[in-house]
Parts: sequence; C-alpha cells; structure tokens
Amino acid sequence: MADEVLSQAEVESLLSALDASPAKPVTAGAMPQSSPRSREKISPYDFKRPERVGKDQMRALQSLYDGFSRNFGASLSALLRSIIEVKLTSVDQLTYSEFVFSLESPTCFNLVRAEPLEGHLILDINPSILFPIIDRLLGGGKDTTPPARRPLTEIELRLVARITSLFLAEMKHAWENVVQLNLSVDRVESNPQLVQIVPPNEVIILISFELALGDVRGMINLCIPFNAIERVGSKLTNNSWPSYGRTGVNAETVAAIAKRMDRSLVEMVVTLAETTITTEDLVGLRVGDIITTDKDVHAPLEVAVAGVTKFEASPGAYRGFKAVQVATPVSEKTGR
Repeated sequence: MADEVLSQAEVESLLSALDASPAKPVTAGAMPQSSPRSREKISPYDFKRPERVGKDQMRALQSLYDGFSRNFGASLSALLRSIIEVKLTSVDQLTYSEFVFSLESPTCFNLVRAEPLEGHLILDINPSILFPIIDRLLGGGKDTTPPARRPLTEIELRLVARITSLFLAEMKHAWENVVQLNLSVDRVESNPQLVQIVPPNEVIILISFELALGDVRGMINLCIPFNAIERVGSKLTNNSWPSYGRTGVNAETVAAIAKRMDRSLVEMVVTLAETTITTEDLVGLRVGDIITTDKDVHAPLEVAVAGVTKFEASPGAYRGFKAVQVATPVSEKTGR
C-alpha cells in the first residue's frame, strides 16, 4: 500500500482543529466519570469517637429512661411538694474527657456503684437546679436566687442524698426487667476533673435530663461507661423487656401460673365467735374466766382464706386434733 503524503494545507487544518478543542488533562488519582464508585455515598469515620454502642441499644436506653423521667418527676414532686418537670433531652455517646470538660466546677459529682455492672457510674447534678431544690427542702419560698458558686456543705450533702436516693430507687425500678441493680453512692466530689473512672478516650453513654422548678431550669447528667453495660447489651436489645401493651392470655400461661401457685402457702383463719367487752373487763380477765357470746353452738363457723371469707364450716376433732369440716362455699350460698 502506497504511503499518502498530506499537503501543507491539510496539516494546518488538523493543527487548528486540535487547538480549538484541547484534551482534558488526566491527573493522578482521578477517576472516570462513568465509574460506578463515584456514585457511592462516603460516610466519615472519626477514630477518636468510635460508635461502639449499637443503635438498637441506644433506642432501648432512650425508651427506658423516657419512662424513668416521668416516674422520677412524680417522685421528686411529691418530695418537694411542688410541681417539678423532668424531661429526657438526649442519649448520646462520646468520650469521657469530652463529658468531664463540659461540666461546671464546682458541681455535685456523685460516683455511683451499680452491682453487678463493672466500674462506676456518674450522676452529675447541676448547681443551677440543685440549690433551688435544697432551698425548697429547707422551707424556702418561690423566690429564686442566683445559684452559689461553692462546694456543698455537710448539711447540704445530707439533703442531696435524699435526691440521689430517689433517683437511684427509680433507676433500679426502671432496670429491673433488664438486670437487678444494687445501686449506692460511693462518694461525692465537687471538681469533676479530679475523678477518672475510665481512660479519657473511653466511650461513655451520656443521658441528660432537664429539670424545671418554676422559672428555674437545670440539668442532671447520668454517665454510663460502655464497659459497664457491655455484658448486658444483649438484654437491652431484647424486645421482651419494654412491654407497653398487654398480651393475650392463653392456656399455656394460665397453666404455668397455676403450677407455680399450687404449692403457695396461704393463711386460713376460722372465727369461732365475736363479741365486745369493755376495757375494764378486758384488764380484769383471769385464767378460767368465761366469755359469753350470742353465737349459737350449732351455727356454722366462718372460714377466711388470706383475709377473705370463703367457706362455712362446722367444728369437730380429727385424730386428736381440733378441726373444722367445710360445709358450704360462701360463693355458692350467697350466689356470688
């Protein structure tokens, strides 16, 4: 095949066409627009704050403490004899150092032991709501004063113990379907930066509540380290513990309850007769005295089971022991 030679005019025409539409430079690492990977959604991952607690566990904790906040608010209102609102504001996971540096100093920093969970929990009560509650416990009125910036006194610590005991009692009740907790306060600190229950970068679950007492508002924070609930995490995600609705009664459930109740001990009391006497006669009773009643000797006796009259019976003896013979159930005789 013979070689074709381009003329000078054809060469200039090709060069002008290349200058009019320059090719896009391809940089290192650039991916073609048609690549399917360019359409994928990229999620950032922070190695400093890994999300070690699953979403199901976080939702379970939110549901658990949502009900807890209502019960704690009712109990605290009864203690203060004043309406106080408690609302769950957030359930987050962050590092322990971030939690500590977000708190005020001084504050009410309670180290709580929750057996059988490992380590300690932290219950922090903000001074902005703590001092108005103490003032109300001491008989103060509705007028509010700015909270003091100082550690708590010995008397104030005793009053705070009533609030923390109420908080822990409601928390124990909220967790009873997950695990039986034995909660107690080990000590109370005023400077949170002096207490380190876990390493600074350890993940903790922060549960925050907002308290409103009249026009005063403040926060209560509950810090739960991840290693404390790591072993019971599967129980939190179990769908059986938050039973908000009633389930239908079936034969298996009735049989299981009846089997457990078959060997239950109940108290049975037989009333021979009833009468009234004066206090003077009662004090003067001696051995051998006879108390008369209006009850006929042939009248049936009432038999009460667990404090409720169930049968009528007649007295007698059986193998040398005093006994009664059940004659008629009360329900059959009265038609109830």
